[in-house]
Amino acid sequence: MKTFEELSNADRTLLLQFPAYVCLLAASIDNKMDEEEKQVAIWLTHIKTFSSEPMLHGFYKAAELVFAQNIQTLDAQLPQTATDRREVIKAALVNIDMVLQKMRIDYSSALRRSMKSYKGHISKAHRNVLEYFIFPLPVDKISD
Repeated sequence: MKTFEELSNADRTLLLQFPAYVCLLAASIDNKMDEEEKQVAIWLTHIKTFSSEPMLHGFYKAAELVFAQNIQTLDAQLPQTATDRREVIKAALVNIDMVLQKMRIDYSSALRRSMKSYKGHISKAHRNVLEYFIFPLPVDKISD
């Protein structure tokens, strides 16, 4: 079983699209990714380079380098309707899951957990960033 660094070039390229697809899926609820969601996603991808589990740091450093381009390219290639977008993204995530199955279980499990957390953060991009990242629990007058 492998880590990110040990995958073939094709598998690494596909896996590096994982954050972009997760981000686009989270944003597909309203049928588009707005600039605020995109900026939060870029910022969060950068944060993950040092805040993720240590074994994932190499993956996130590589993902950060191609993230903005992946978002732009994949977003342009996806269908315009929300339902069709979600179906195409889910199919891509199935292919990514096949790559994850080639990896060490501890690594793939950590990456899945990280992407689940990442999706949650992106889904809440319209919330006040200060509130969400500094005060994750409801605080009177801030989270209302």
